Amino acid sequence: MKKVLFGLLLAGLMSTTQAAVAQSGSGPAVSYTETVLAAEIGKEILFRRALDWTENHFSYGPKTGAKSDAAAGTVRVTGTGKVTPVATNGKELTRVIRFDFVFRATDKGYDYSVGSFRVIPDPQKPEETMMLSDYIAQLATEKGNGKTFNDRRVTAQANALASEAAMSFRSFMNTMPAAEENTVGIPATE
Repeated sequence: MKKVLFGLLLAGLMSTTQAAVAQSGSGPAVSYTETVLAAEIGKEILFRRALDWTENHFSYGPKTGAKSDAAAGTVRVTGTGKVTPVATNGKELTRVIRFDFVFRATDKGYDYSVGSFRVIPDPQKPEETMMLSDYIAQLATEKGNGKTFNDRRVTAQANALASEAAMSFRSFMNTMPAAEENTVGIPATE
């Protein structure tokens, strides 16, 4: 009786595990978006601060497509990073990915996003890109993916890159110099 019960329990556990793995897939698109309330600082100061970060502190180069519009309070730049899937023999294959950083200042604060990831699947053809989600789906269907887990590996690396860029920007925005804060350091008048 114990052997039958153990066998049924093991079979139930195995069928549940396979269903969970099958549902994991490549998941949603890789991106990071945040809205920050900062009405007291002002749209112009927020715009200048974001522009300063993209011009002087954006460390995801080479960067391309830098555009800014002071009237609209927008800044946009394309950054570059790397992901490293592995071959079935264990050798790392470095692939270049590009992503867009988009900032928009509003009267109530700002919002920004790190997304639109594109990968260059063939290093010999750097002008040809494909959406990262399509590349991950392609990796998932490759014969050796059960051994290399490249789909999960590349997804994790791209998510880490998106988080790192977002944290770098948010940290920079949170360290606003005192000179830009309108009331700090000004003596009270009577």
